[in-house]
Amino acid sequence: MKTSHGLLIAAAVALVGVTGCTTKNYVKSQTAPIIEHTNQLDQKTADNNRALHDVDDRATAGIKQAQSAADAATQNAQNATKAAGDADTAANDAVHRADSLESVVKGLDNYKQMADVTVNFGFDKANLTKDEKEKLDQFAQQLGSAKSYILEVTGGTDSTGSAAYNYDLSNRRADAVVQYLASKYGVEARRFYLIGIGKDKEVAPNTTADGRKQNRRVEIQLLSNMSNGPGTTAATQPAPGPGSN
Repeated sequence: MKTSHGLLIAAAVALVGVTGCTTKNYVKSQTAPIIEHTNQLDQKTADNNRALHDVDDRATAGIKQAQSAADAATQNAQNATKAAGDADTAANDAVHRADSLESVVKGLDNYKQMADVTVNFGFDKANLTKDEKEKLDQFAQQLGSAKSYILEVTGGTDSTGSAAYNYDLSNRRADAVVQYLASKYGVEARRFYLIGIGKDKEVAPNTTADGRKQNRRVEIQLLSNMSNGPGTTAATQPAPGPGSN
């Protein structure tokens, strides 16, 4: 009797064990697809987020590149406009200076050239060298006996660089000569007529190094009014001062 009862209990335990395993396997078989599906959704969400970030990064980079190109185009347009304006202003100034010089000299038919000298400058330089100062020293020896005279000082450049820059450079070269003669030899300001013609008028071809060197110059002409009697000075003549254009 006891043996039968023990067998009964063992069978019940075994049945419970089998039933428990069956339940676990069933639950596992039912939940596994759900977990797999959830994992797939998470992966797709992550992939979509990465794709959205990539699109956003590319769009941001594209916007920055387009803005940079637009800014560069705007700056280039502004620079071109300014350069055109500067060149136009410089050209107008040069025409005015040339017309003014022509009108002064044209109205003084009795002014004759008595002497002249040319000094040259280094590339992009406006300072006088020792040799060029010696040329001016020799030229200045004639000023002591000159009467009723003006000095026409014309600065020039080679063809390198913009027109506006060369107008300014040629003026600085002419001014260097005026300053030297005025400070060392006491030449009055009213006797100078200076003009910078830039690269407008060459004295030698700019296609060679020697030609360009000759064009980097200042020409000084001593003009005397031959109609005035002895002792008459240029104070009675409407000679312009330095820098008048």
